Amino acid sequence: MTANDRPTAVVTGASSGIGAATARALGAAGFHVVLGARRVERCEEIAKEIDGTALPLDVTDRESVRAFADAVPEAKLLVNNAGGAKGLEPVADADEDDWRWMWETNVAGTLRLTQAFLPKLRASGDGHIVTVTSIAALDFYDNGAGYTGAKHAQAMLHRTLRGELLGEPIRITEICPGMVETEFSEVRLGDAEKAAKVYEGLTPLTADDVADTIVFAATRPSHVNLDQIVLKPRDQASGTRRHRR
Repeated sequence: MTANDRPTAVVTGASSGIGAATARALGAAGFHVVLGARRVERCEEIAKEIDGTALPLDVTDRESVRAFADAVPEAKLLVNNAGGAKGLEPVADADEDDWRWMWETNVAGTLRLTQAFLPKLRASGDGHIVTVTSIAALDFYDNGAGYTGAKHAQAMLHRTLRGELLGEPIRITEICPGMVETEFSEVRLGDAEKAAKVYEGLTPLTADDVADTIVFAATRPSHVNLDQIVLKPRDQASGTRRHRR
């Protein structure tokens, strides 16, 4: 892996959606991007476009995270983007396996990557951790307790770091997107047709919209910390209120 004189940015969940868009945007902004995901072949395609590096990564597997981190000698920016949702059942009918997957991916995955890269971010002298949570980390909605619970926990992990790292050369930014049209809903619902209906009649955010926001935060002067950025489509006011045409 050769970064030349470019600072290294690590992006998890980089094979599609927000992660892929962020990798491309950071590459265009002058970073050497290390893309990590289980679908490493997709990461390899993007890495070729931006002269980056693709590595296999399963954030739910400690050994996979360890091997991934060991392969990256230095890092200035970590984008904790890997995550997702499964199911829309009420609490009474919740599937424990779905909940376990959401907590492992969103919460424990963020913990593992953050722990693995903190020493490298410190050593850079100007590190930055960006965690992509959701507006689900700010509120709750019916039939979403598994996901909102996981996103609240992920957000608490991230926000706690703000105080724990105070005085160290590491910035902390939480990105809280609203409705973004990616593979997210298809994974959650397990059906492409149902997923398309989620965005019917409104204009959602795109993965590029979120990526632009991440790059903006990452390229501010070192003394500027954007603690939290909430971005939603104009057609969405909250997790439960939206306007459809």
